[in-house]
Amino acid sequence: LAADGEVSVTEFTVPGSGGAALPILLLAPAGRPAAALACYFHGGGLVVGDYGTGIGIPRHWVGAAGVAVASVGYRLAPEYPYPVPVEDCYAAVTVLAGRPDLASLPLVVAGTGAGAGLAAAVALIARDRGGPELAGQLLMCPMLDDRMHTPSSYELDGDGVWDRRSNRTGWTSYLGDACGRNGVPAYAAPARCEDLAGLPPAYLDVGSAELFRDEAIEYASRLARSGVLTELHVWPGAFHGFDLHAPESALAGAARRARAEWLVRTTGQPR
Repeated sequence: LAADGEVSVTEFTVPGSGGAALPILLLAPAGRPAAALACYFHGGGLVVGDYGTGIGIPRHWVGAAGVAVASVGYRLAPEYPYPVPVEDCYAAVTVLAGRPDLASLPLVVAGTGAGAGLAAAVALIARDRGGPELAGQLLMCPMLDDRMHTPSSYELDGDGVWDRRSNRTGWTSYLGDACGRNGVPAYAAPARCEDLAGLPPAYLDVGSAELFRDEAIEYASRLARSGVLTELHVWPGAFHGFDLHAPESALAGAARRARAEWLVRTTGQPR
């Protein structure tokens, strides 16, 4: 994690929903001030993982975009169903945004898979509850819709890293019998939000060969139609988690560069 001394690594806890202690892994540029703070939520379908899962992806931003990354160890379903995980994430963002060493930095929420869905939900909550102010939301292969009614959600039934059955398991663990039914709140499944206006600038990316393809494209389109500055990448031939499973591939490199460039632009850093 320290990348030969280029990254400082700190671990501590912050209070989550109900005061539970949430572990935080903070990665920051060593020997120089950070230009922004990215609060990162790991993937794992809402049921597995911890604050170190997939950490290589956001660690790249420390050197490439000069940002500090705070990876949040939110609690998981089914032991902690909705709303505990998303309220954990929002509580952590609020605390981190108020720390004296971080408070002045532009703040971005980010995540992968289920963590990207949580980041999108945190952006909605921050808008509706009046803060903290977010500079952007970076959503990688986001898990946004419990209804699973898009063509891509059927194409990968029984195939791939994260298929329809896996997705149903994750959503059902999170929402119980409410999964897929009317009345699921937008903070649980952001694709259900009817009003996306007033949200911070968004970056979304997704593989062309993954279950989340269509819901990510649709969410990006709706954000843009709502006046949100939106950037969307559909990586050709990419499967769910391609940049973790094939990090040396040309496509993974292109994705890393695109995300870092968006972070630099969005946080107002000189180019």
